[in-house]
Amino acid sequence: MIDPLGLVIIGVVLALLFDFGNGFNDAANSISTIVATRVLTMRQAVLLAAVCNFIAAFVFGVAVATTIGKGIIDPAVVTPILIISALVGAIIWTYATTFLGLPISVSHALIGGLIGAGISAVGLNVLQMASMTTIVIFIFVAPVVGLLGAIIFSIITLWIARKMNPSVVNNYFKKLQLLSVSIYSLGHGTNDAQKTMGIISIMLFSAGLLGTTFYVPWWVVILSHTTIALGTLAGGWMVVKTMGVRLTNLKPINGFCAESSCAFTIIICTMLGIPVSTTHVMSGAITGVGLTKRTSAVRWKIVRKMIYAWLFTIPTSAIISFTVYKILIVVL
Repeated sequence: MIDPLGLVIIGVVLALLFDFGNGFNDAANSISTIVATRVLTMRQAVLLAAVCNFIAAFVFGVAVATTIGKGIIDPAVVTPILIISALVGAIIWTYATTFLGLPISVSHALIGGLIGAGISAVGLNVLQMASMTTIVIFIFVAPVVGLLGAIIFSIITLWIARKMNPSVVNNYFKKLQLLSVSIYSLGHGTNDAQKTMGIISIMLFSAGLLGTTFYVPWWVVILSHTTIALGTLAGGWMVVKTMGVRLTNLKPINGFCAESSCAFTIIICTMLGIPVSTTHVMSGAITGVGLTKRTSAVRWKIVRKMIYAWLFTIPTSAIISFTVYKILIVVL
């Protein structure tokens, strides 16, 4: 038997492994556009994104972390074994899809893990339906918002630059892309790192290590941002290739529009406490800038593959976590 503190330590380690995988898979969201437009090399881009992911710890609050910690399943039923089971499901799906080059929502993998482990432990009544409804809605809303935002942003930007020399436009937007990708990486870092903060904090709270009031400790904030930054630094090249090269052909002006639209959407959602999928938003935005050229500019076969991966994320991670909980509750 492992003592309760030992289970908490295992849970924290798994949460950080998940956080690293989050940065590893979602590196594509942060850098795919700027690598595809050749503004930065892969090495330069991941370094910039990693730095911004870490800096985000000092810019935004912890509203998303609170949603993950208290808004998916009833906090009263949470145990270290439940959290460990949820993380195992999320980790398996995240790393498997990363090595297959599929950009998935790592956030939804974690949510699916919490759902599966929670139902396995208590039943359907464990689900916090109000927050669940918002999350499910945004599975479909996020990519549409990213797509429409990128189209509107592209139309406005292209109209402003319509009389400029193409080579001048290209050079100008290469510089602007450095700004837009940095802001986007800040938004990505704060929204995604908060999922790990939430899962660690609720586990500490359930073990009685945070007192009687749920909160996110500062050391958890720093540790989560550091780990996601390291994951981004490692970078998942296969996912970067899918997002930045295979989905549509990008020029600096397209990359700038996609990144700016995404950054705005994600930062607003973060401030509202909505754990939105950065992958969904960026995929929609890249598709949107492709559509401003022509419908055939988007490789729809790749889009379909990504959508299938998105639809399977929550159910698959939930099934894995459900099974893992049943095994661990007997073994431990």
